Amino acid sequence: MARTLVIGGTLFIGRALVPRLLERGHQVTILHRGDSHPFAGKVEQVRGDRNDVESMKRLLADGDFELVFDNVYDWRRGTKAEQVAAPAEACGPKLRRYVFMSSVAAYGDGLDHDEDDPLAPPNWPDSYCRNKAETERALLRLHQEKGFPAVTLRPPFVYGPHNPFEREQFFWDRILADRPVIIPGDGSRLMQLVFVDDLAEAAVRAAERDAAVGRAYNVAQPSPVTQEELVQALALAAGRDVRLVNILRKTLLGLGGKVFEPPFYFGQYYDLPPITLRIDRARADLGFEPTPFQASLGSAFESYRRQDRPQPDFSFDDRALEAVGSGG
Repeated sequence: MARTLVIGGTLFIGRALVPRLLERGHQVTILHRGDSHPFAGKVEQVRGDRNDVESMKRLLADGDFELVFDNVYDWRRGTKAEQVAAPAEACGPKLRRYVFMSSVAAYGDGLDHDEDDPLAPPNWPDSYCRNKAETERALLRLHQEKGFPAVTLRPPFVYGPHNPFEREQFFWDRILADRPVIIPGDGSRLMQLVFVDDLAEAAVRAAERDAAVGRAYNVAQPSPVTQEELVQALALAAGRDVRLVNILRKTLLGLGGKVFEPPFYFGQYYDLPPITLRIDRARADLGFEPTPFQASLGSAFESYRRQDRPQPDFSFDDRALEAVGSGG
């Protein structure tokens, strides 16, 4: 029974990961900042701030953890490399694996990446990309210099049950309301995605397989899709038809549409320059095989239907559609 710490076990990736660990007989502790969690009676909990280096060092030094899964990024303040690496290095001698949840954003930009491609440099303008890349470099350097058992995972857009971002839910709100869905530009921008259950399974396998130590893994659906293909797939998962309305990005931005905060015009963070990747290494080392895309979207949709969702706000959509003469 491995003593296992999950940093961030209550929201999204952690909620898919913790049940898998419990099924495998792990003794799980979760670190989070909330007052409650969905695993009452099944896990131990520690309340804390993952950006507090000294308290994290004490936790990891005293916890006798054999496995650590580090899933948390502080979106408000950022989480820098030293806020991960210093506590990680303080882990006790029983540590067998430290699985760090990085991101495809660590590459900065570009298409068809494999894991040996260079990561974003330290002067990269976007802080999230920069922090993820710098953290990976720090952890993998610890492996090279001191044998620290780090593994890093690089997922693209994650979807599935309990998604805290307005992503697939944004589109299903509109599709089920028989609303047109706005497509930025010509809809050909590429996106690559990963189902949260597949990502959680890859994380567990990275902890179990000796070949993973000191390596990075791209974890995703095998092929990217265009933005238009994504919306059509979401409509198919919902069993509905969808009408697409193409509007220039500059028009959407000029009307006040946002990528990172409301009002969203194409979900949260979803209209970004494409970064795509190959998953050959994860398949070879971890036996990773993603759930077929349409099947996983169907599972995500069933979870969405069980949610208590707020009333959608379509006011920006109406303004944009009116601006281009295409009503709802």
